[in-house]
Amino acid sequence: MDHGSKNFEVTAPRSRSYQGGFGRLFPDLAPWSPPGVPEHKLEEHFLKFASEAMVEFPGQSIADLLKAADPNAVEPFDSDIPSGYVYFGQFVDHDMTLDVTPLSSAEVDPNRLHNFRTPRLDLDCLYGQGPAAQPHLYAHDALGAFTGKFLVAPFNPGTFEGAPNGFANVPDTFHDLPRNSENRALIGDPRNDENIIVAHIHLAFLLAHNRLFDRATRAMPGATVNERFEAARKTLRWLYQWIVWSDFVRRVTDSVVHATALEEKAQPDGRMLWEMGYRDDVYDWKQDPFMPVEFSVAAYRFGHSMVRNAYQTNSRKPPAGFNVFFPIFDDHGRSSLKGGVPFDLVRVLQWDWFLKMTTSRGPFPQRARRIDTRLANALLHLHEDPANPGDPKKLLNVLAARNLVRGVRMKLPAGEDVARLFGLTPVPLAEGEPKTLWYYVLKEAETRADGKLGPVGSIIVAATFAGILKGDPLSWLNQQPTWRPHRDPLLTGKKEDGTPIDFGEDPAELPIDADNDVEGNNEWGLPAIIRLSRLPIDGTPFGKIVVVPAAQAGAAAAVAAAG
Repeated sequence: MDHGSKNFEVTAPRSRSYQGGFGRLFPDLAPWSPPGVPEHKLEEHFLKFASEAMVEFPGQSIADLLKAADPNAVEPFDSDIPSGYVYFGQFVDHDMTLDVTPLSSAEVDPNRLHNFRTPRLDLDCLYGQGPAAQPHLYAHDALGAFTGKFLVAPFNPGTFEGAPNGFANVPDTFHDLPRNSENRALIGDPRNDENIIVAHIHLAFLLAHNRLFDRATRAMPGATVNERFEAARKTLRWLYQWIVWSDFVRRVTDSVVHATALEEKAQPDGRMLWEMGYRDDVYDWKQDPFMPVEFSVAAYRFGHSMVRNAYQTNSRKPPAGFNVFFPIFDDHGRSSLKGGVPFDLVRVLQWDWFLKMTTSRGPFPQRARRIDTRLANALLHLHEDPANPGDPKKLLNVLAARNLVRGVRMKLPAGEDVARLFGLTPVPLAEGEPKTLWYYVLKEAETRADGKLGPVGSIIVAATFAGILKGDPLSWLNQQPTWRPHRDPLLTGKKEDGTPIDFGEDPAELPIDADNDVEGNNEWGLPAIIRLSRLPIDGTPFGKIVVVPAAQAGAAAAVAAAG
């Protein structure tokens, strides 16, 4: 169906008094569209540009790139940011925004775009509407009573060519997302099962909550299940907000912009308050924060440039192992990392291969790509077009082209106009390069030596996150401005007066903040969630797994048949 001749009014009005799910940061700037390109030629125009100028290795297939992959080499498109943060960024996006419009309709009909997610960092992608409204997300005892914990599923390592009878000695710290009979994940946001990496991040947060609930049980004797649940949820939410701002956003934005966007200031009367540096001239709202389209449709999509074609998952060989790469978006079942299927031994992440942790060695963690105008070849061959999956001539399969088209149809301003509005000298673009805000943000970052966003991208991203945090009445910035993870009893095991709390845990286990001092890490960053979840961090648990021999499998089957 050709939608190109249709024109739609966008659901992010330009009125400064408008309050809704989506809004605009720069309503007075004129929208940009490519000169001389009529609406019905827009998709064709951007498909050509994306295929020729916005791919890392033009003309090369994913298979060829995987054959030539060298895990020890630092490739020209690599950054210094661990690749786990790319998919944490996707998790964060799902927490802030939810548009249930089908992708094909949303791409061509921005009038149908609505945000059904709270523009807050409140983990509603995890908790949903709570245990009363969505009980299927939560665990219940034999009498049907709420236990205070999330459902998680047991892990099945599966069978493979090198292990036709499966595996033994699989650690009990391996888990899967809860799934129905059709293998659909029973989670607060189904999009968090789109690929294995974001699915494992979701699983890590489920397990982190469950462990915090256990800790609350020890720390709060006599408290009800609901009271302990709320204590665990508050600590996890606040730690998550801390990680988003103090680890993730800090890694990708200019350091001066980050420090300006949100600053803790002592008041004359002794109070400590957090103040927004861009409240007056960038991100302002009347009553509640809205989701800026300049952020969601343009600046925050910088993460698309950081995706790799494929990843090594863990050290267990077979079926995975060092130098065994699995494509992230390919639609080849168990040979890819596409989500929507149960985890198996290929699909378990060894987290020191994705984040900087105390045990990371050699070429690990795998690096995210630099923020630039070249996207991984895999994003040229997505399987989003139902009739023509993988066809690079179809808009839905080419992410860069979709982003360019969407920016024009959402009537976003030119990136250089935003730069001038900020009083900045625009980054020059070559003839033929699009002036869309998303492309400009990537181009601006491409000119930096540190791999971070440039000034326009940094200001939009940092100002939006700062506004969302400051505009949330339940965030730690507003509820308890001096809160820090190292002062939280459920994280540290110490009460406010310093009295230790006996959580009943193994004292030999490394603390949650064990990775704070690893070079390049921020205090209480994303590795803390992985430590809290107890998901596999290094190769030790994988080394204990053994292949079940045929004789043992036959004996087990005979016993089962006799029983």
